[in-house]
Amino acid sequence: MLEKLFSSSTRADLLALLLNSPEEKFYLREIAGIIHKNPAGVKRELDRLEKLGILKSEKVANLKYFSANTSSPLYHELKRLITKSLGLPGALKAILRGSGVITAFIYGDYAEGKTKDRIDLFVVGGLSNLKQSLKGLEEEFGVTIELKQVSEADYRSLKKQQSETARLLTEGKKIILLGRP
Repeated sequence: MLEKLFSSSTRADLLALLLNSPEEKFYLREIAGIIHKNPAGVKRELDRLEKLGILKSEKVANLKYFSANTSSPLYHELKRLITKSLGLPGALKAILRGSGVITAFIYGDYAEGKTKDRIDLFVVGGLSNLKQSLKGLEEEFGVTIELKQVSEADYRSLKKQQSETARLLTEGKKIILLGRP
């Protein structure tokens, strides 16, 4: 749906990444890696979106960093449109991709279809301010996101344990957002 509306999957992916992570700044090759697109096509779309005033850039040393222009009159409407079209799992994925997360999945009652107002989100790696980035989604979708964030080493250790929590995480039903659990 977003591809049809925004004329290209690259533009749709760029908007999903940058508008859902407005406090983050990304450079060209980083963005291309996150959204798995050709850097030349990404650069073309970044330049177009910057000319439209939807994105802004900042040059630091020899890198040009891009971020959402939150003062653009279109920012809030585009963000709402993208969030609604992606749905909650898609919006979560967009934020997580831009936060350096290695693996992420929803588990527990939401994944099993028992509730829609509380989400148990398990994340391996990523930025320390991830909880703050998720606040906007909680408000937008009217849910509570319970974040459990661990390092790669802690996750490997947890998978080897025989505890009830480890069993729930490794064997329970999941909605995989990123990586392989």
